[in-house]
Amino acid sequence: MPDRARRAAAPRLLQSAGFRFAALFTVLFGAASVTLIAVLWISTAAALDRQVLAAIRADAVALTERWRNGGEGGLVDAIEERLATDLTNESIYLLQDQYGAKLAGNLVNWPANVELGMIFTRTRIMHDGIPADARVLARDLGGLRLLVGRDESERLQLRLLLTEGVVWSLGASLLLAMIGAALVRRALERRLEPVMRTAQHIAGGDLSRRVPVAGRADEFDRLAGSMNTMLDRIQALMQGIKSVSDAIAHDLRTPIARARTKLEEAVETASGEAAMRAAMEQGIADLDQISRIFQALLRIAEAEAGARRAAFAEFDLVTVLRDAEEFYGVAAEAREQRLEASFPDSIMMVGDRDLVLQAVANLLDNAIKFTPDGGVIRLLARERDDDLIEVAVADSGPGLSADERARAGERFFRADASRNTPGSGLGLSLVRAVATLHGGRVELGDAVLGATPPGLEVRMLLSADG
Repeated sequence: MPDRARRAAAPRLLQSAGFRFAALFTVLFGAASVTLIAVLWISTAAALDRQVLAAIRADAVALTERWRNGGEGGLVDAIEERLATDLTNESIYLLQDQYGAKLAGNLVNWPANVELGMIFTRTRIMHDGIPADARVLARDLGGLRLLVGRDESERLQLRLLLTEGVVWSLGASLLLAMIGAALVRRALERRLEPVMRTAQHIAGGDLSRRVPVAGRADEFDRLAGSMNTMLDRIQALMQGIKSVSDAIAHDLRTPIARARTKLEEAVETASGEAAMRAAMEQGIADLDQISRIFQALLRIAEAEAGARRAAFAEFDLVTVLRDAEEFYGVAAEAREQRLEASFPDSIMMVGDRDLVLQAVANLLDNAIKFTPDGGVIRLLARERDDDLIEVAVADSGPGLSADERARAGERFFRADASRNTPGSGLGLSLVRAVATLHGGRVELGDAVLGATPPGLEVRMLLSADG
């Protein structure tokens, strides 16, 4: 690999999340290994030291007691007995009189750095003519000097071997940590590779791609599931935007073209002020229809985005329903229709009062619009056992087929029977958006109000807690 490529690869490696996880794994594994090995080494070394010190202390106490009971001769005999039975040749003894003459022991001279009263001194001695390291304890026995100790050469050799073992163990632990880190990095990259490939395809405009799920039910599968759900939602929104854009272009083209044609005809052929005024009024009506469409779209967008949740407050739903009943009851009477209402005295809920009123108004407006003269419209409200509030509007109109019900609620969708009826096809879309904003949903069903075929019943379910 060229030097420039290696230099470029190094920063990318350092910026890799897999490399950072691997480095973290190496550090943690190495720290755990060092801690474990250090504890074992310290514990072993301390146990050896305690063993040596305990043996020297017990030996010194026993010899002191022998001196007290048997005097100088008894002490000399005890030292000679110990030297005779010392199979490991680790014991060190030296007994001198007050003039420094040797009385017993296996040392020739008293160590230069050892003085009476010193406790467990490390010193260098000549043991059987061989230099050796020893741990000794010196005691004053009433004119006699007693030196008791142990040769530590073998123990120091054992500690050296233990230290070498620790070093090798640390090296092996570091090697295993690096191998484990490489495996961790490779595993992370392998599990994240499908996510990155899918993201690249999505960024390239292919919204149909999804992250494959391995079926292990681990964190990566949950991430893949969440991303796929998000991508499904994005694709649905993009398709909705496309269909809405197409519908807007289709539904607005007619009133805009009609307004333009009317105004052009008025400019060219208007015979007087009355004709000009009529053309301008028709143009204004067409523009008002366009404005109402945009306002409905804006309200739907705000509801779907949750922007209106800031206006949530507790209110009495029955008050809203009575206002809607009073207003649309007059419209129903004008068409010789009968509006029946049934709800309890009070239903308290948390939500956006204006949006709920708009949704109920849309339902009643559609019911009146599609119910024939002399028909029946029913407005019901109740609190259900599943903590949802149900607001239902039923009519004795033509109803909807199964296919039309599946599409009802799409923006600008209008059933075949309503093509010649004034409207924009946004009423039920707003109702669905308001229900979703309030933690509920919209259900469609048959309304049996004596009509043949059955009419339509729209149930708007709202959460009482918003």
